[in-house]
Amino acid sequence: MSGVKLVVGNWKMNGSSAQVRAFADLASRDWPGCEAALCVPHPLLAAAQAAFAATPLRWGAQDCSSEEEGAFTGDVSARLIREFGARYVIVGHSERRIGHDETDGQIVAKVQRALAVGLTPIVCVGEKAEERDGEQTAMVLRRQLLQLVRALGRDLPSIVVAYEPVWAIGSGDAAAPGMIDFTLGFIADTLAFHAGAAASGVRILYGGSVNRRNAAAILSRKLVAGVLVGGAALLPADFIEICKTAARCSNLETSEAA
Repeated sequence: MSGVKLVVGNWKMNGSSAQVRAFADLASRDWPGCEAALCVPHPLLAAAQAAFAATPLRWGAQDCSSEEEGAFTGDVSARLIREFGARYVIVGHSERRIGHDETDGQIVAKVQRALAVGLTPIVCVGEKAEERDGEQTAMVLRRQLLQLVRALGRDLPSIVVAYEPVWAIGSGDAAAPGMIDFTLGFIADTLAFHAGAAASGVRILYGGSVNRRNAAAILSRKLVAGVLVGGAALLPADFIEICKTAARCSNLETSEAA
């Protein structure tokens, strides 16, 4: 898949205002061929807006409510996230699916709420180790995708899909190239089968133990439109290096396609 690669950092429940400023200090130059964003905890959105506005970095959140507003203590609405200039919001991360018992239906509702205010949802899908070992990867991915496709219709190209195998997250071991090719190919084929031409506009990322050492091998895969980065996204020099790698891979694909 040619085009500008997307590199998104997920800080999870980490970071600080000082760390936001440290990223801004290193991100003073653009990387043609790479779009980069950091999804920070909600309390850091204001700091990200102030620090990243003059840099190539975009910013986003890690979750949003499925409700527009109201008596939902502790939840954060998509509208408020957008007010801080955020571009992206991660939805359906496995830590939300598992730790907060989020269903596919709830995730679809969050995606629709994000789209309604102009945010780009990054929808995470992926299987657990026991599902992989039981050869259920395709079944799990199909289930996670189908409600999404049916609900969004023509809005499908407005989302990003991130394949994050649960067994790879935080393990230090990314999925093997063959596994990445298979799963991203399956996702692309599933979207195309159920959504037709609209599916061609959906960017598909890989996530799960992405770091500066394996980024080139992952980003050079044909179907990988970018990466969702966890731990390495907390290290300014490492994250910037992944962005530079993404730009090189993107520009190489463009030159080969010319």
